[in-house]
Amino acid sequence: MNPHHHSSYLNPNSLKSRFTKNFLRSLIKINKQTPFPCRPTEMFQRCHKVKTAADKSLACAVGSRRVWSRAMLCKIRNRALRRGPQKPPSVRRIIINNRTMKKGFNCLKEKMNDDQEAGIDQTSKLRKLVPGGEAMDLCNLLDEAAHYIKCLNTQVQEIHDAERIESLGKD
Repeated sequence: MNPHHHSSYLNPNSLKSRFTKNFLRSLIKINKQTPFPCRPTEMFQRCHKVKTAADKSLACAVGSRRVWSRAMLCKIRNRALRRGPQKPPSVRRIIINNRTMKKGFNCLKEKMNDDQEAGIDQTSKLRKLVPGGEAMDLCNLLDEAAHYIKCLNTQVQEIHDAERIESLGKD
């Protein structure tokens, strides 16, 4: 094992420690609120809750220093406020994405050559991936994207470690 890998657990102010603490607290809350799902719809809802808990834990661990974390927390908050029994969240997200993808892009295509169009296309894809990326200039977008990827990597490592520890406890 890498000796530096576990040194972050000793530091309560590290990103890994803050994320793990928040995420485990959220998982305990989810387990208390909902029994283990049997039906596919219950499984989907539980997976959605865990994904949201992981995203929220990551954004809270980073804090308000980064645009993407503020945007992610705002999105989670707005989603919770909009949620209603008439439509599942995935349907609303598709409708919202279809609206945002169609805004004013066709008029730009006629005035650009292929290289410019490819660059704009790559930038627009990156803007969709990074929470809050729609409102950033390219330099800030690249900086936020690099930090977001680093944090996602930390999130994946911590969830993998928690899964490994859970599987060892079952043996």
